[in-house]
Amino acid sequence: MSETNTAAEAAAPHRYTAAMAARIEERWQDFWDANGTYETPNPTGDLADDPEISARPKKFIMDMFPYPSGAGLHVGHPLGYIATDVYARFMRMTGHNVLHTLGFDAFGLPAEQYAVQTGTHPRVSTEANMETMRAQLHRLGLGHDRRRSFATIDPGYYRWTQWIFVQIFNSWYDEKADRARPIAELEAEFASGERPVPGTTRAWSELSHVERADVLGGYRLAYASDAPVNWCPGLGTVLANEEVTADGRSERGNYPVFKAKLRQWNMRITAYADRLVDDLEHLDWPEAIKLQQRNWIGRSEGARIDFAVADDTAGRSVTVFTTRQDTLFGATYMVLAPEHDLVSGDASLVPAAWPEGIPDVWTGGHATPAEAVAAYRKQAATKSDVERQAEAKDKTGVFTGAYAVNPVSGERVPVFIADYVLMGYGTGAIMAVPAHDTRDFAFARAFELPMRCVVEPSDGRGTDPATWDDAFASYDAALVNSRGDGISIDGLGVTEAKTAVTNWLTRRGIGEGTVNYRLRDWLFSRQRYWGEPFPVVYDEDGVAHALPESMLPLELPEVDDYSPRTFDPDDADTQPETPLSRNADWVDVTLDLGDGRGPRRFRRETNTMPNWAGSCWYELRYLDPRNSERLVDPAVEQYWMGPREGMPTGGVDLYVGGQEHAVLHLLYARMWSKVLFDLGHVSSNEPFHRLFNQGMIQAYVYRDARGIAVPAAEVEERDGRYYHQGEPVTRLLGKMGKSLKNAVTPDEIFAEFGADTLRLYEMAMGPLDVSRPWDTRAVVGQYRLLQRLWRNIVDETTGETTVTEPAPGAGPDDGVDEATLRALHKAIDGVRHDLEGLRFNTAIAKITELNNHLTKAGGHVPRTVAERLVLLITPLAPHIAEELWRRLGHTGTVTREPFPVADPAHVVDESVTCVIQVKGKVKARIEVSPSIAADELEKLALADEKVRAALGGADLRKVIVRAPKLVNIVPA
Repeated sequence: MSETNTAAEAAAPHRYTAAMAARIEERWQDFWDANGTYETPNPTGDLADDPEISARPKKFIMDMFPYPSGAGLHVGHPLGYIATDVYARFMRMTGHNVLHTLGFDAFGLPAEQYAVQTGTHPRVSTEANMETMRAQLHRLGLGHDRRRSFATIDPGYYRWTQWIFVQIFNSWYDEKADRARPIAELEAEFASGERPVPGTTRAWSELSHVERADVLGGYRLAYASDAPVNWCPGLGTVLANEEVTADGRSERGNYPVFKAKLRQWNMRITAYADRLVDDLEHLDWPEAIKLQQRNWIGRSEGARIDFAVADDTAGRSVTVFTTRQDTLFGATYMVLAPEHDLVSGDASLVPAAWPEGIPDVWTGGHATPAEAVAAYRKQAATKSDVERQAEAKDKTGVFTGAYAVNPVSGERVPVFIADYVLMGYGTGAIMAVPAHDTRDFAFARAFELPMRCVVEPSDGRGTDPATWDDAFASYDAALVNSRGDGISIDGLGVTEAKTAVTNWLTRRGIGEGTVNYRLRDWLFSRQRYWGEPFPVVYDEDGVAHALPESMLPLELPEVDDYSPRTFDPDDADTQPETPLSRNADWVDVTLDLGDGRGPRRFRRETNTMPNWAGSCWYELRYLDPRNSERLVDPAVEQYWMGPREGMPTGGVDLYVGGQEHAVLHLLYARMWSKVLFDLGHVSSNEPFHRLFNQGMIQAYVYRDARGIAVPAAEVEERDGRYYHQGEPVTRLLGKMGKSLKNAVTPDEIFAEFGADTLRLYEMAMGPLDVSRPWDTRAVVGQYRLLQRLWRNIVDETTGETTVTEPAPGAGPDDGVDEATLRALHKAIDGVRHDLEGLRFNTAIAKITELNNHLTKAGGHVPRTVAERLVLLITPLAPHIAEELWRRLGHTGTVTREPFPVADPAHVVDESVTCVIQVKGKVKARIEVSPSIAADELEKLALADEKVRAALGGADLRKVIVRAPKLVNIVPA
């Protein structure tokens, strides 16, 4: 410490410094912990400890689940946590019972990868990381109810994750009722004959238990199937579509990802597609997030059409989905996705030899169709869906050697495979109408395929596609060349033609109108150790059985080898080997499932659930964290999340987190919520009513000539250029992170300024939903605000308060000068509205303005003004607020003190400045009453000497009055 600082502290021993801030903050955090200040009562159950508070209006405020990183927090992480804490504190002060807590989403790949690298068990490293983060979050003074906190790795928590999986497994979606129902009810309908058994004429009683399981598996909301998956050999696991980057690599580790077929667990989220789209209308979410979900679900109306395979004795057909069934006469070829069942396995339509007379370009240079198809499928497996869909790339493909029959024209059309068709949309097959689709046009030109114009061009190009440079993709025209056996749509518009074709297809039994979705069922298996075990066992016939509730939780076994078997990242011809499969004593078990069949041998499922599972329902566990008898007490769930006025689907009142979870977590959580609602376990149809996406705190990344990031703290600026160890470096604004060597930890700011300063700075940097750059040098501005606030109330020499006391019997505003009253009440009014609207930066600006007014006024601040100033800043800087509140003579915590209410009489200015314009140019300004009438203001404006001089006696054409702030005069 310098001699200057030592002397200053000796002269002012009670100055607000970083050291004093640390003492104050630690003292009040201990007080809050000891007194359960932020413990939130439920209306019933073991947390129903304060009926007076639980009778208040309630607010459930949540942050998105944090993952416990080994690096701890940097200053960008707490942005949302501080924001929800400010809002929660404000809600408490406005008379609400507030539920605000935080847990940890602790299963998943990052911990497992770290464990593999270091040899540390993932539980050990994860729990250590959680302790680090808890300490950092606690140091911020966040008002969480710690009794409600948990981690997804707690067996007491994932017991209920497994229980929910069992409910989903034991459910099916009844399309007529438009909801999930217990699978037992479906089985009863099959048994009674009320519902025919699909795929057979036999009665339900005649089926073996394996056959029955297969039938029910086609209905269950959680089911296992052989499905195309994203296989990542480098990670040794399967990934969901959302976990694969645009360039076909794993989001974690950046390894190549390949298409493969494996038996996996899936969630039938597609059953909820319509409800997931429709219920967005009831949610208070950013429109951009709603749009992303609508696009991901991708609902489109069209028709299913069956194209019979030509010369096929088995009677097979190629089924397509199209939104343009009116262009069916223009379909001159078909394209299958390379993964389609009709070009692989026993169902393959690929013939042994090429048909005679086909163009050489169709064969890809291969001697047989089988060789061509196999080579192309292998090539396509190395590409991501985004790469395959790229418009600019050259179209590739190969003829399968087979033909189909256009149902309306009767013409034979060749069937190709090409990577621009995906299994993830429609049926994985398209009818190609090259004259009217840009991609089909390019493919047809590349492969010398015919085109037929069926929509009359409106741009004068004629109806011969051979003369066109590109497709005529506008469909706002009449249909032409569309007449066939029993149907003609020539001259019809698009809408009428669609209806006519759909009706014709339906009558012929070769198609029907239908709705299709881009959304695919959710791949729910992971070939990893560090995840929730599936509560599923398989009998000797391979039939899956859910464990009874009495056997939950099925705990993750302790193993010595928890590494998934990984492979050469580029070796697509590999298969997963799960860590749990190597634990024979755990996998092979004898169990009595309580089904009346006694103890039997079973094999456990050796995949684990994805890390999304635990975050699909955690809001419910916050409500009733100690309940060991049920998922959540219905009365407690109804109280916190049930439907109410303005929230017809119920849910959390405010949910804050990053927009990167727009599709993944939010869509999955919505599906689980709807299943639980359908089965009667919860009253809320949606998990999160209001969603707010905070921006990102960014930082400058400095890179040397090699492009490698260098420590930002070691970079020097000279003459507008940047240098590291004497060498020039580039600077670019980007993310903050340890790997980018630009992370600033909260601990650094705590040590230099204190937690309240960090809280204020992060809230003052800009609007909460906008990304903003971190600047450590700017933090001092909020530090000085707190120092001035302290000096306005506390004598830095003696430590005594300096406020003036009101006269006996005086009202709160008696004896306060008019200017201060106006500054105070305008601040109260503005801060209240800003905190309600999550505009924390402008709320701080108004508090600063009031504090500066009091500083400039000199003298002692009236107690009633000082107390309301402290209350205003309480949600934002709670530690200093508690300290000042106590020094002002109060014995209780400031946390639940009522937030100040503005006096409307003092919010309105005594006068406002009215601008007077002549022909749009400002000629005068006059001070007028805020309540002045328009006609009176017009008279004052026209009487002003400067205005009269500007008019020069000219007649008036118009006078526009916007009382009290504007008059615009237009001369004739």
